[in-house]
Formats: sequence, C-alpha cells, structure tokens
Amino acid sequence: MPSLKEVKNRIASVNSTRKITSAMKMVSSSKLHKSQQAIENMRPYEERLNAIMSAYAGNIDENFPSPLLAQRDKKRVALVVITSNSSLCGGFNNNVVKAFQLIKEKYSQEKVEIVRVYAFGKKGYDSLTKLFQGDLRNESELVEHPSYERVAAIAQELCEAFIEKEIDEVKLLFHHFHSNSKQVLTEERFLPVEVQIEDLEIKYDYLVEPSPKVLLQTLIPKSLNIKLYAAVLDSIASEHAARVIAMQTATDNADDLLQELTLTYNKTRQQAITTELLDLVGGSMQ
Repeated sequence: MPSLKEVKNRIASVNSTRKITSAMKMVSSSKLHKSQQAIENMRPYEERLNAIMSAYAGNIDENFPSPLLAQRDKKRVALVVITSNSSLCGGFNNNVVKAFQLIKEKYSQEKVEIVRVYAFGKKGYDSLTKLFQGDLRNESELVEHPSYERVAAIAQELCEAFIEKEIDEVKLLFHHFHSNSKQVLTEERFLPVEVQIEDLEIKYDYLVEPSPKVLLQTLIPKSLNIKLYAAVLDSIASEHAARVIAMQTATDNADDLLQELTLTYNKTRQQAITTELLDLVGGSMQ
C-alpha cells in the first residue's frame, strides 16, 4: 500500500489537473457559443443560395457552357482537409487524418493522383507532411481567424485549376456540426458542382434579366465560396464542441479518481493510526 505522502501528492496532482480541465471546458464553451451562432447564421443562407443555383442550373439545357459543371474522368484530384490548430479535443483531428489515409488508399487503387492538398489547421498539416509528399498548402491561420475573403480566394484558385483541367475533382473533408454532442465527419464533393434538382421542394420559374445563364455565371462561383466558408465554420464549431466533451469527460474522470484516492488516503491513515496504537499498547504491557 502506498504511503500517506505519496497518496497526498497524487491527490494534489489530480486536483491541479481537474482545475485545468474544468477551466478549459469553460473557455471552450464560450468559444462554442460564438462559433455555433456563426455557422447557424450562415447555414440557411448557404442552403438557400445553393437551392436557387441548383434550380436554375437544373432548368437550363445541357449545353449550358459552365465549365464548373463539367463531369470528367478522375485522374487528378485536390483535397481540402480541415482540422484544428490545437489538441485536447478527443479524436477530432485523428478521425480526419484517418479518413484522409483511407481516401488516399482508395485513390491509389483507382490509379487517381492527389495533386494538391489544402490543410486548414496546424494539427492536420503536421500529420499530412508525413503522409503526403505532393503540393501541400498550409492554411492554418484560417482556423484561428476565419476570413471570407481568403477562403473565397482559395475557392477561386480551385475553380481556375479545375477549368484549366489541372484537377478533375475537388473534395472537402471536415466535421459537420450537428449538435453540441454530435459532430459528423463529412466527405463532400466541391467540384464539379453537383445539381440535385429532384431534391428541391421549390421550383424557381421567374423572369431573369439579362438571362438565367448570365446569372449562373456569377451565382455558381458565389455558391462555391459560401460552401467552402461554411465548411470552415462547421469545423470550428465542431472542434469546440468536441473539446467541451473531452474536457468534461476528463473532469469527470478526475472526480472519480479523487474519490478513490481520498478513500485510499483515509484507509492508509486509519491503518497507520491503528498500528501506532498497537505499538503503544504493546509497549505499555511490557
């Protein structure tokens, strides 16, 4: 059985750790509230904009010359991988990295080359430097300070590479914020643009000037900019939610361990007192 001093030191250590995890939970809860508001305000706009774009694109004949709708055989692809800049958020980052490895293996079997990867998040970038030897872009700053202008520039860069046929497909890999207790790892196609008119409840049959085709030439890039920006906000909210859960679990574990250590300390102390009393009684009888 450990000595009283050892148990006491362990209790002090666990107490210190519990204070840290509890404080981190409170900080993450505050950040979660702000990031949750950001994505919840953005999501309806993204969904409605995408619905309008899909409705008009679906009602235009197949000869519509938008290169961003072009379906080609996959030979060269680009990935946007969104993680976090810091750790202590459970399996949040590891799940994204594992998903990237699976995608990489799948593409390897299909003879598809990953030619470019955008790593949003320092943790993801550090892991991908060991897994991917191609064109790896570090965009970690956007996780700490999300900027629509910078995200739109990256989306435009991907669109230009797609139009020039440098890449045939672009995919996003990120966590979708479903609720405070649920974050869904999502693999979503970014380019070419998917038009799913059959899923829309509202059909748009308005007169548009100068024409729906001219409108879509502006609407499609705008929709892609918003889509990528919403994915970044989704991931940020998911990160804070995952950290709140991780810190709450750590705090609960510390509480359980403190109860066990306190019980052990009391038992050890009682045994020491009993031993001393027996020594005193034994000495007085001699």
